[in-house]
Parts: sequence; C-alpha cells; structure tokens
Amino acid sequence: MTISVGDTLPDATLNRLGENGPEQVSLKDIIGDSKVVIFGLPGAYTGTCSTAHVPSFIRTKDQFDAKGVAEVICISVNDPFVMQAWGEATGATAAGLTFLGDASGDFTRAIGMDFDAPPAGLHGRSKRYSMLVEGGTVKILNEEPSPGECEISAGETLLEAV
Repeated sequence: MTISVGDTLPDATLNRLGENGPEQVSLKDIIGDSKVVIFGLPGAYTGTCSTAHVPSFIRTKDQFDAKGVAEVICISVNDPFVMQAWGEATGATAAGLTFLGDASGDFTRAIGMDFDAPPAGLHGRSKRYSMLVEGGTVKILNEEPSPGECEISAGETLLEAV
C-alpha cells in the first residue's frame, strides 16, 4: 500500500558515506521533530533524475530553508558510494542537499513506491515522488504517474504547496 498524506513514515535504516566510510543512519533520527523534504527517484545518473529532478531541488533549496525546512533529502535505491559521487557530480551536495542510499530498497517498498521496468534494466527501483514531512508525518505527497516525468514531484511544485 502506498503511503498517503497523514501517514507516519516507517523508520528506515539508510546509508551514506561518513568520515570513516559507509555508515547506516536512521531516517527517524534524521527527521526527528523537524520539517523536511524527501524526494525519491528511480536512480542515480539516470536521465530525468539528473537533468530535471535533482536540479529542481538545487534551485529551490534556499527557498525551502526560508520556509523552515530543516533538510532536503534525496533517497534512491543505490549504494552510498554512488549516492555520494552523484551528489557531488550534480552540485547537490555543495547546495546543501542530503543524499541517502536505500541500497536494499526496504524503505522504498515499505512506503509502496517501488516499481520494476525490466526493459530499462530497472528492478526494485523507486517511483518519482516528493513529500513534505513534519515530525515523521507526511503532510504533502506528490507522485509522478510515470518515472520519466518530473513536474508533479519537482522542487518548484512542492515549494508552491509548502
């Protein structure tokens, strides 16, 4: 079942590269009582993800900050090495976005945002979405009807609703 507005996010163990290599982090610990933006996408270095989705949150990061958003988090079914390299390559890390890997896809499945596209070589990937979360509760959820589209889930669209 897909997560909905009003639902509480499940706690998830995600990964990132820390000072001493890969480390696991609790999404619940990162969010706490804060207001955060989370956006999910099919994969690092893929077309629409790199040319539209991530750039939309780079462009809107400062405006989200001004609206009290503590963190803008990108989650993808990728390992922490890929996520770090991609964050650096896109300029998202320098812009202050947080990139977390959901290497096993557990979080993505738990919120009902997983999909397969075998012809494209995508298995167990994330649908394209964005959400505003406050204290662990989903306040706004924008899901794209197709993984190749990025309008409903773009940073600008979410920012207008915050």
